[in-house]
Amino acid sequence: MLRRRMLPSLHAPRRGGFRDTALLRPGSVVLVAADGSAEAPVLARNLAAGGFRGRLMAVGPAWPGLESFPDIAALPATPDLAVLCLPPPALAAAMRALAEKGCHAAMVPGPAPDLGALEAATGVRALGQGSFGVAVPGIGLNATLSHIPIGKGRLGLVTQSSAIARAVLDWAAAESVGFSHVVGIGGNHGIGFAAILDWLARDPGTGAILLDLRRIRNRRMFVSAARAAARTRPVVALRAGGRLADASGEADAVMEAALRRAGVLRVAGLEDLFAAAETLARVRVPMRAGRPGSGDRIAVVTNGVGLGVLASDAALTGGARLAALSGPEVAALALGLPEGVGGANPLVLGPGEAVRLGEAAAMLAALPEVDAVVALHAPTPEADPDVVREALAAAVRANRGAPILVGWPGQATAGPQRARLAEAGVAAFPTPEAAVRGVLHLVQDRRNRAAAAELPAREVLELAPDRSRVESILAAVRAAGRLDLTEEEALAVLAAYGLPTVPGRAVAGPEEAADAAAMLGFPVVLKVLSPDIARKTEVGGVVLGLGSAAAVRQAAVAMAARVAAARPGARITGFLVQRQAGRGQELRLRLGEDAMFGPWIAFGRGGTAAEIDPDEGFDLPPLNLPLAHALIRRTRTARLLAGWRDHPPANIPAIADALVRLSQIAVDFPAIRTVGINPLVADGEGVMALDASIALRPEGERGFLAIPPYPSDLARPWRGRDGREVMVRPIRPEDAEAHAEAFRRLSAEDIRYRFFSALAELSPEQIARLTQIDYDREMAFVAVERGPAGADRTVGVARLIREPGGERGEFAVIVDPAWKGQGLARHLMERLFDWGRATGLAEIEGSVLAENRPMIAFVRALGFSVQPSAEDPEVVVARKRL
Repeated sequence: MLRRRMLPSLHAPRRGGFRDTALLRPGSVVLVAADGSAEAPVLARNLAAGGFRGRLMAVGPAWPGLESFPDIAALPATPDLAVLCLPPPALAAAMRALAEKGCHAAMVPGPAPDLGALEAATGVRALGQGSFGVAVPGIGLNATLSHIPIGKGRLGLVTQSSAIARAVLDWAAAESVGFSHVVGIGGNHGIGFAAILDWLARDPGTGAILLDLRRIRNRRMFVSAARAAARTRPVVALRAGGRLADASGEADAVMEAALRRAGVLRVAGLEDLFAAAETLARVRVPMRAGRPGSGDRIAVVTNGVGLGVLASDAALTGGARLAALSGPEVAALALGLPEGVGGANPLVLGPGEAVRLGEAAAMLAALPEVDAVVALHAPTPEADPDVVREALAAAVRANRGAPILVGWPGQATAGPQRARLAEAGVAAFPTPEAAVRGVLHLVQDRRNRAAAAELPAREVLELAPDRSRVESILAAVRAAGRLDLTEEEALAVLAAYGLPTVPGRAVAGPEEAADAAAMLGFPVVLKVLSPDIARKTEVGGVVLGLGSAAAVRQAAVAMAARVAAARPGARITGFLVQRQAGRGQELRLRLGEDAMFGPWIAFGRGGTAAEIDPDEGFDLPPLNLPLAHALIRRTRTARLLAGWRDHPPANIPAIADALVRLSQIAVDFPAIRTVGINPLVADGEGVMALDASIALRPEGERGFLAIPPYPSDLARPWRGRDGREVMVRPIRPEDAEAHAEAFRRLSAEDIRYRFFSALAELSPEQIARLTQIDYDREMAFVAVERGPAGADRTVGVARLIREPGGERGEFAVIVDPAWKGQGLARHLMERLFDWGRATGLAEIEGSVLAENRPMIAFVRALGFSVQPSAEDPEVVVARKRL
């Protein structure tokens, strides 16, 4: 019955350590520079000209507008932030001196190859190496290498590249787009993306975040922080050099999968980044709820036919829909438009009616059939462009319906008008295609964030794999000095995880192959076994449809000769005889490793054509059933699986089941590096793996998932005082429905005590936030009772949220009225204490209404101290050292 406060309240200053406020909202800055530094003059000029409200100091050369001192020890006050323009050999001494002075936040614009080690040795945390700097226009701070002033606004820019940062800032200045923060990560050797994203996620002045990604140092922290930020605002990411680093595109696909799981919009280049920034900086309209697939129906209105057609083509090519304009609302709309204008989409007003664009756009935005409006102005001799511009700006300002984006093509007369529209807060674009691209970014951002917060059904795939069987197989492989499993061993691993595999036997020679075939039943498939041949079909190492023992014997002899001729040096260890599966659609499932994001899973077309014409979707483990189904839908193959002409429908749930089982292998056995299943044959009855390969990592190497898996080992039964039993386990996304039902069973008083307000219902967004948690950042233990009808009932919840990067956390607990007095709340809290200690927390706290005397007595009995809140006289704060 505790409320969870906003995270910024957890960030009270601590002595002797780094504070994010010192870096991102400093009260004082010192520039420490060496003679001849190329960066120092730019930084000094920007610091002095930014209008910083705090104190500016300098050590080294003197700079106008900065107080000058001979060394760090001579500084009259401890600076919050130090800007170090020093050669690498001088950094260690400077960082030690800063730490002695009490400054633990720094930025390094130049080279610093050992920055991580220097941080560890001195306790000073720094942005760099090669950081572009830090700007917070709201407080006048411009400690960057920018070539122009940085305007105040609602965009947060986090970048590794100084060149990209300058390009974005230059564009933004021309478009009247401002920033809440600009932060240069540089080489990401020190303070990384996660810490900055955590700050921006809590900052009320940041409406959207732009990311320039190159190197992610801590995959799990990044995905976690990006997901937390994307829950409350759009996050857009650009990755430069992805194809240069990996021409296959696989690394880019994995990057996109990671960003999608976090709810982040990935864009392809600077042009798309500018379009996304233009849109997200000015359009703040949430997706309309209640209509599946809403958000992509575009209405185009223009005074020129050609522009309208171009925009319509761009919308359809981009996968959006043109809104169907029909019904009484459209008839009423037509009455307010010029004579002869109908309800077609695009809606063309005519060359002489440009002044009506704003009025028509507003009318379209109010229609329930419309999710976004693109208003396009074609310059004409008749229309006064200033009047048209003011009408459009007025329509956008007064709009309460679908967002309105403006396209005003041209440059000589159009450029100044777009600039004036931008100053008025209107999303204005130079081409119809760019305006539509802005809408498509809105659509994709909505979809990504909605998918990241989607509430899955109760259904959970309960797995009971034979882990001991897999452990023995892997141990035997290592004992034999191998890293690659044989096909028979790989299929046995899959079978241990409940994934259907074709029956088969490994044999030494032709006679044994004939005997095995007779035991398995005809027809059979014969495959060569060789550790030196990755693709058996390339050397004639696979023969299908063998219908007799004699045919198997003859095929084995011929295969051995054929393979020996094709690969003279290859070792042939025997043959694999398998019962031939029925016909079905051939699929490929893969588990692989990405240098930046770790293990990934891919699904797509299988068979020999898989590499010639690849059709694959990528995601990150762990997967649940909804994520597996979404992965399947992202491929072209999904249309065939649903049934198409001579392709009968396949059992898609069975395919999703196989993906979840493959995902669990990645979770349970981090020593496995790669898995390949090709083909996985799918038909209307189910799936069957016909061929598989598995490779292990070298001894001692382990895979590390970018997304923490469900901690099933923390699930334990517990019995109340009256003998009733519950399972206490970590919460999972599939608990969403049960969580909503549990809320409805609470009394009005319990709700007020827990949430500090009267709530009739939890919103879907709130339920998603409460059930889809990051197990590295927080823990929520639920007590689950088996209900009368067999469905699980949530009867208690205790939650502990860690301070990002810190040693404190905030807790909350509530119990179903029917379970009060059983000791359940105490047990849930003790489970939180154990988890907090195991994860390094030193202290936990929570807020309690002062009138809630039973809860105050309860926490005191658990060893908490209770003090009045300094922020609210009606609240007390309970604290406990762990």
